[in-house]
Amino acid sequence: MSPTSSIWGSDLRSEATRRAVAGALGVAAWLGAVCAGGGAEAKVFYSRSEAVDLAFPGADRVEARTYALSDDQVARVETLARSPLHTKLVKLYTGWKGEEIVGYAFIDLHTVRTLPEAFLVVLDPDGVVRSLRVLAFHEPLDYLPSDRWYAQFDRKSLAEPLRVGGDIHGIVGATLSARATTRGVRRALALYEVLVRSGH
Repeated sequence: MSPTSSIWGSDLRSEATRRAVAGALGVAAWLGAVCAGGGAEAKVFYSRSEAVDLAFPGADRVEARTYALSDDQVARVETLARSPLHTKLVKLYTGWKGEEIVGYAFIDLHTVRTLPEAFLVVLDPDGVVRSLRVLAFHEPLDYLPSDRWYAQFDRKSLAEPLRVGGDIHGIVGATLSARATTRGVRRALALYEVLVRSGH
């Protein structure tokens, strides 16, 4: 992966600011704020539109729908994911080929150490991880896991532990990156369970 222009650059450097924006305005607005910034330090790999296009090769169309989760839905997602959900607004991408759904995707935004990472989790129609694609990583690249490490999540589902040090290998010197990614994948799988499997 090689960085592209910094459309994911951000001046949202403080944890308090990022959480306030995400909580008050939701992930969609948070993404807008990130995309608007310059930020020469940003490590950008794919734009949102590039990543979504790559997520569903052969799809005729990709639909994006934003959901406002109820308190009960948030509680269920957090229970399933074993991780907090920082916004009630969630965008679900659905890939279609004709009348057949070919997959789903969520963008997860989270803090690694003190700076943000964004990645796209792609699921097959049955809610199993198909791929994980890093969109932007603002921490030093020394803390960015390898593609081989990310590939551990392929074919994972909520039926598995998804725990660093268990079925997910840790990374020497990048434990926080490993844990943040694992929590993000669990959140995407939990959102699938609540929004898709439960019939929206």
